[in-house]
Amino acid sequence: MRMIFTDEQKRILKHTDHTLLAVDATTEAIREACFEGVDFKTASICIPPLYVAQAVRDTDGRGKICTVIGFPNGYMTTDSKVHETKSAVSQGAHEIDMVISIGLLKQGDTDAVKKDISAVRAACKDRILKVIIETCLLTEEEKISMCKVVGDAGADFIKTSTGFSTGGATLEDVELFKAHLAPGIKIKAAGGISTLEDAKAFLDAGADRIGSSRIVRLVRRQLMDAQAVTVEV
Repeated sequence: MRMIFTDEQKRILKHTDHTLLAVDATTEAIREACFEGVDFKTASICIPPLYVAQAVRDTDGRGKICTVIGFPNGYMTTDSKVHETKSAVSQGAHEIDMVISIGLLKQGDTDAVKKDISAVRAACKDRILKVIIETCLLTEEEKISMCKVVGDAGADFIKTSTGFSTGGATLEDVELFKAHLAPGIKIKAAGGISTLEDAKAFLDAGADRIGSSRIVRLVRRQLMDAQAVTVEV
């Protein structure tokens, strides 16, 4: 099928991290996700650390590979996160999505959270770093405090969610981030974004990236439906 994207589809896709982080993801499933990300021109393909080297080979420079660190709970030691990050970078990862230690934040130790992020920032070198704060587990005050911490630690993005906890992205959280982030820090919305209308709404609210396993499939369905209508006519 020849794919001719609409302007709106292009906009959504270029801001989408095409994601496959299911615990039962196989080598072949990861390979298929990589090819989809390349074909649909997504911002990146987000896959588990185990598959970074394979994904880099499969995309052969045609797509950006993103992986996750300290995922999904974030309660690993900083040394573990740093080692995991260095390994991913050495295998060719272009972007890193790390999970903070939520327990440290809950006990008010934002200095420790900042040090954790800063250590991963250093291990990333010049790669894009997105910091997952798992908004569904936080108070509004904690979310606001993380806007400053993420910026002070040198990260590129604050990210709402892993998609593996009790809730995902909300428009209210994106708007809250937008109001409190320092200039230059971007927003990634992830978790529960299940329609193209959802994706558009999050981008319009101020998100620069969408993390989703569904967007490519939804765009493909739209293209197939449009093709069927054309054939019928």
